[in-house]
Amino acid sequence: MNWYVVYTKPKWEKKVAEQLKKSGIECYCPLITVMRQWSDRKKKVEVPLFNSFVFVQLPDSDRNLVFQSVGVVRYLFWLGKPAIVRDEEIKIIKKGLDGTDSCEITIVPFQIGDKIALDSGPFSTQTAIVQEVNNTHYVLVLESLGCVLKMKYK
Repeated sequence: MNWYVVYTKPKWEKKVAEQLKKSGIECYCPLITVMRQWSDRKKKVEVPLFNSFVFVQLPDSDRNLVFQSVGVVRYLFWLGKPAIVRDEEIKIIKKGLDGTDSCEITIVPFQIGDKIALDSGPFSTQTAIVQEVNNTHYVLVLESLGCVLKMKYK
């Protein structure tokens, strides 16, 4: 059986997955835990990894059964046919979200004097030296062009 991608109403992914499971349809809605902040508190909440998408596994002949669930809009199509996701890809998503192979990632900002290679934008393939690091921007010196570049954070 193939895995298909079902497009749902916005914010209905978990509800649709629950309804499909109750109907006996194999489905998968990958969830991640994120910290959300309101004006009075912070809270960890589970949100879908892919907005408005739920994966379903069923025979091609039973594809219309998903439309019995409220919140299902349509199937996702690729090149005029329903998009098919391979079992290996679903397993990779599950393994990635499993958390047993966790690793710690640290992002270190550029320091003054660092030599960096620009890989995108109009100055791609140029090297620059970091002259200033601010809360809102970097100042880079492009020696080969003889100019100073101010880049804002996004």
